[in-house]
Amino acid sequence: MTYAYLRQLLGKRNIAQQQSMILSFSLSQGLSIDKEVFEYSNKNRSIEEREQFEKFIHELKKGDAIIVDEIWMLSEKIDEIVKVINCILSRGITLYSASSQTTINTKSPIGDIFPLLNTLREEERSKQNQIGRPKGSRSSSKFDKYQARIISALKESMNVSAIARELGVSRSSLKDYIESRGIKEMIEGSWVEISASKYDGELEDKLLICPFGQKKQQHKRR
Repeated sequence: MTYAYLRQLLGKRNIAQQQSMILSFSLSQGLSIDKEVFEYSNKNRSIEEREQFEKFIHELKKGDAIIVDEIWMLSEKIDEIVKVINCILSRGITLYSASSQTTINTKSPIGDIFPLLNTLREEERSKQNQIGRPKGSRSSSKFDKYQARIISALKESMNVSAIARELGVSRSSLKDYIESRGIKEMIEGSWVEISASKYDGELEDKLLICPFGQKKQQHKRR
């Protein structure tokens, strides 16, 4: 089944506007929406407090799809967004974002997903009124071409000094790049695995673990 997920949030498009965006996207992609799911909230809540949302995610089956207006509709926090996407992918579900025209599933190129998460992180920092470049104006870096290897090395527990030596670059510059892109935070408990010989490969099913599912299983054992 294909679900349109709509959530009313302060400062975001209203439900009617979200419906319009999702409908336009689904028509352009040849997708048929089977059911609309609504979530109303007048304040920001953590994933743990959104019991109906967790229930919705757990009721999804392999092959299902979710269409949202913006990725932010999943959560207002980047770490929770990563967890939700992790959970969705672990269940063989496809996520579509109408606004960014993005498709996220286990066959999505890694190079398409991390820039999206970087953009979300920058938007989150902007909302927190932190000093920095204006939204969307981040300059490119000479390290961008090494991003796949950097991510892979960090997942292999290599330290920054060792990675810098391998790439033949300055340790301090590499450290600044990793911090500015939020790469360490993104890969902690993430659903991405990168083979050393296949940097632009597809996401691996075997590493997709739903953190919400683990949490509930632990509660049952107690």
